[in-house]
Parts: sequence; structure tokens; C-alpha cells
Amino acid sequence: MKVFMIGGTGLLGSEAAKVLIERGHEVTSVALPPLPQGAVLPPEMKIEYGNYLEMSDEEIKGYMAGCDGFVFAAGVDERVEGPAPIYDLFKKYNIDPLKRLLAIAKECGVKHIAICGSYFSYFAKTRPELELTKWHPYIRSRIDQEEIAMSFAGDGFDVAVLELPYIFGTQPGRKPVWVFLVEQIRSMKKATLYPKGGTTMVTVHQVGQALAGALEYNKGGHCYPIGYYNMTWKEMLAIVHKYLGCEGRKVITIPNWMYAMGGKKLMKEQAAKNIQGGLHMVKFTDLQCSNLFIDKKLGCEPLHVEEDDIDRAIGDSIKLCVDVLDGKAKVVGMKGE
Repeated sequence: MKVFMIGGTGLLGSEAAKVLIERGHEVTSVALPPLPQGAVLPPEMKIEYGNYLEMSDEEIKGYMAGCDGFVFAAGVDERVEGPAPIYDLFKKYNIDPLKRLLAIAKECGVKHIAICGSYFSYFAKTRPELELTKWHPYIRSRIDQEEIAMSFAGDGFDVAVLELPYIFGTQPGRKPVWVFLVEQIRSMKKATLYPKGGTTMVTVHQVGQALAGALEYNKGGHCYPIGYYNMTWKEMLAIVHKYLGCEGRKVITIPNWMYAMGGKKLMKEQAAKNIQGGLHMVKFTDLQCSNLFIDKKLGCEPLHVEEDDIDRAIGDSIKLCVDVLDGKAKVVGMKGE
């Protein structure tokens, strides 16, 4: 099939393009410049550099005309901060563009849609007692994004939202999300202090497979919880320590109240700068300090995601983080595209 993608030069979009092209599909993408230094993109992918948010509907239609699939691999995540209410920023980059793009896609006869979302949406739906959409603007925005996406599904218009978890793997020149973790560990002298709980995770390549699988296998409107490897924080940190050169380093589990104190401090710092984060870091304690596990039967298996080397993917991420912090790697950060 012919596939149009927003964000094809990003970490996830470029991997999805690679998988799609390997499977015989044709991919065209619009993405923001510059291309990260050292990034390797599939040579068969057609790339137009520009800001789709500034393009007219007619320009977007020109890209979507004759396409069978559309991938939205752009937007921003919970790491961004900005003036309150921060929800408006998530709406600008994650919701409003999607509403516009899906309407255009439907008009152009596109049949298959794949959207990058967040696994926080899955937990918002399965753990209502935490009231995640009440306390966390980012999580509310992701639920709202899903509702918009699902409202378009039907009548031969297949829409899949991938509720993506922690992702390991790298793109040369792209700043990994895990820099903060390496900084934290380096700042602790003899042991790593971390809360209880754990998370599900996937590799970048598995996300590429999931996006391709969403176009190829999804029928109707579905939100797929994506998770392949479930690890406690201690299990994950053991791998991180290995690649930091401190294998066997002790991990001390801190109580929930201590994690909440750190969140309170962060929120005070944000307030002093007149900015807001996407997560209420005190209320986030109950989620972060639990096992955020997902059965691969819920999303990965239906989308034909295969096993990968998670240990190596974690290692690649950590090694690039070290190079970034040591000034050995020039990288670009997250953009809204």
C-alpha cells in the first residue's frame, strides 16, 4: 500500500517506515528539519521537510491523494512543560491536528490509520479509582485524542491508536528520553534509590512493527495496549547499571511518601517559573509506584509484533545517554512536528 506519514524522520516514524518498506509498502513523509546528525533513514522513503501545521488542507490532500494508509507519529509527550493550562499545548499538537488530518484522510479515500498514543490511556481506563484524567492534563489529552480518533472509525475507515509504553532503542542524533535517569543514577553515590513498582516496555523496532501491523491487520476502531516485556524497576535498573559500568549496584526501594515529596518539590519549582507539567507529580505517585504491566496478547500479538532484544535496546539507550551527558554526542530534542 501507499502510506503517508507525519513524523517519518523521528525515532518511531523512521523505524515504522523501515518496517513498512521491508514489507513492500511505499512511504512518503512530511517532517520538521533538521535531520538528526547521523540518523539513518530508509533511502526508499520520500521525505518532504516542512511543518504540516502550517500547510493548507489542499497541500495535505496532495500528499494523501492515492494513499491507502496514514501514520501519525508526531506530537508531544508528558515531558513538555509550559504555561498553564498545559492541556492547551497537548491539544494543539496531539488532538486538533489529528481531528483535521483524519477528516482529510477520509475525504481522500485513505482506509487504514495508525496513531501513536500513550499507555497511560490504558491505565486511565482500567484503574478508574486513580482518576488519572482529573489530575493529569497529559493523560486527559491522550484519552481525548483516542475519543477523537475512534469517532472517525467505521465504514471502511480503520483506525488504530497504539497505547505505547516505555520505549528503548536509539536514533543517532536524537536525544533519548532516558537522559534524566542516567543523571539521577550518577547523582547518587553508593546506591540507586527508586520506588517500588515496574513497567511494561518495548523496543523501537517493536513499535515499528506495531505501527505497520496496525495498518495491515486492524479492522474498525481499536485502541491497542502495547507491552511486550514486563519488568519491575529493580529488574530494569539491573540492566541499566550493567551498561553504566556499575553492574551489581544496590537498588534501595524508597517509600511512596518519599517519591511524593520529590514530586511536590518539582511542582513547586515549576510554579516558581510559572509553568506546568503534564503530570501532577504528587498524584502520579500511586501510578508510578505500581506495576504498569500489559499482557502482549492485548496489542502486540494481534498486530504481529515479534520478540526482540530488550537488553541490547536498553544498553543502546543508556550508552547514548552517557555520550550526551559527556558532550560526546550532538543531539536534537523533542519537537511537535
